[in-house]
Amino acid sequence: MRRRKKRPEEHADEAWLLPYSDMLTLLLALFIVMFATSNVDNQKLQRMGKEFQAIFSSGTGILDKGGDSNLAMNIQDANNSVVKSTAADMSQSVIEEAQMNEIKKSLEEEIQKGGYADKVKVALSDEGLDISMQDVVLFNSGEADVIPAVYPLLKQISSILNNLDNSIKVAGYTDNVPIKNSKFRSNWDLSAMRAINVMNFMVDTGGLNSKNVSIQAYGEGMPKFDNSTAEGRAKNRRVEIIIIRKYAK
Repeated sequence: MRRRKKRPEEHADEAWLLPYSDMLTLLLALFIVMFATSNVDNQKLQRMGKEFQAIFSSGTGILDKGGDSNLAMNIQDANNSVVKSTAADMSQSVIEEAQMNEIKKSLEEEIQKGGYADKVKVALSDEGLDISMQDVVLFNSGEADVIPAVYPLLKQISSILNNLDNSIKVAGYTDNVPIKNSKFRSNWDLSAMRAINVMNFMVDTGGLNSKNVSIQAYGEGMPKFDNSTAEGRAKNRRVEIIIIRKYAK
């Protein structure tokens, strides 16, 4: 009677454990970031960022010693690279978010002191930190020259922002009421000149780095409020100063 040959013992492919281990590491990173965002202490966040990057700088994984195949090593190397890059971006993003929260707080205090709280709003978005100023704060009706009364506020805003190396965008907007006179052919022209004049003041007098600042003009094209009401039109006539995030939120 012929004996059956024993089949070689099959070993389960454990390569899946490698990405799984790094998934757990990323989850740890997520919990650290969630905890850090609840605290706006810049010094603590900067220390956390350095320690956080150091944790991943060695490039070791939970299962480094167990993998001996080229496939497993390639997977591990790729995962380590992703983890280190993600950790660095996360820590920088957390620090930047805390910094923007501190700037927002400082701006709101200055706006409140100047008596502009009902006309100037500061908000954080995915794009960055947005300072929205209604036109009555900055200009006379139908004009684009910045009025002297708002010079102190613009200087204070510039002073708070001039230590940043983030890009800053100054954007002009109008309502949908047509304008055409010897100075401006359209709302687009008016919004452009208003943005330019605010930018020039913040650079020439406020000390912002001109290399970091740009303008945009939208005219009536991007209303945030209902143009069918006087209140909505007043809010749509605005200039926005936006500090652009360097790191995705």
